[in-house]
Amino acid sequence: MKGPRVAVAAVAVKDGRIVLIKRKYPPNPGRWSLPGGHVELGERLEDAVLRELKEETGLTGRVVGFLRPVEYIEAEGGEVRYHFVILVYRVEVVGDAEPRAGGDAEEAVAVPLEKALGMDLTKTTREVLAGLLPQL
Repeated sequence: MKGPRVAVAAVAVKDGRIVLIKRKYPPNPGRWSLPGGHVELGERLEDAVLRELKEETGLTGRVVGFLRPVEYIEAEGGEVRYHFVILVYRVEVVGDAEPRAGGDAEEAVAVPLEKALGMDLTKTTREVLAGLLPQL
């Protein structure tokens, strides 16, 4: 890996529920995560988070605001395999559609925050969602 990669993630809220995807590919395949992914060259951050939401869940959203940055670093045998700087946005889901898996997602659901915290979440997703408890 040449250096950290910039990524985005959506805390997408639909009817008071948090939208999650089950990751299909590494890192963390089979674990639940916020919809998100890499920012493409020339792409604005807010456009990237809405694109990733659409690709992974089929949902359309509107960015409400920026929440926080998180980092994901995974090393093996002294070598860094993954290093992502993830910019997390709050997104309001627009329309009546329910999430359906697409792109890098094996499954997609919308669940109450309390239920989400009981799921097999990635470390960064748990960190972000636990920080939201006072707000939601």
